[in-house]
Amino acid sequence: MILYLVRHGIAVDPNDPKSPPEPERPLTAKGVQKTRAAALGLQALGVKPDVLITSPYVRAAQTAEIFAEALGFAPPKIRTHDALKPAGNPADILKEVNRLRAKEVMCFGHAPQLDLMIAHVAGAHGVFTALKKAGVACLEHSAGHGRWEILWILTPKMLRQLAD
Repeated sequence: MILYLVRHGIAVDPNDPKSPPEPERPLTAKGVQKTRAAALGLQALGVKPDVLITSPYVRAAQTAEIFAEALGFAPPKIRTHDALKPAGNPADILKEVNRLRAKEVMCFGHAPQLDLMIAHVAGAHGVFTALKKAGVACLEHSAGHGRWEILWILTPKMLRQLAD
């Protein structure tokens, strides 16, 4: 199984006095533009997920919709899961991912939770990555070995360059 972990794009600053509550903070116009360009980079790599799962927070759901559109995935089929919220438990989302038995799954969430998930699957004692906004990590689970392997991590800038 291939697992893609995608951090949401650039969202409204939580310190902005006009910012809505945390779960409702949307992507900015610049965030939408840069996220779309990053998603097109994944399209250029030929990524075709079977399942998309997102945090219910607006900025993650918007990011999932942008990636779905770029990758030819029907947005209404995007699932939500509370384990992808900022305080979610990485083990809970991994249980859900394993239960799906899909070939390729893409999850959309937040920092530092996605970095905690990468550390968890790598067996590390602490976080050693820092996914950028609209950045993607690709992991592979080998059923024979029962282990996860980090295949690559791409910044949004790298993804945008792939799309050019």
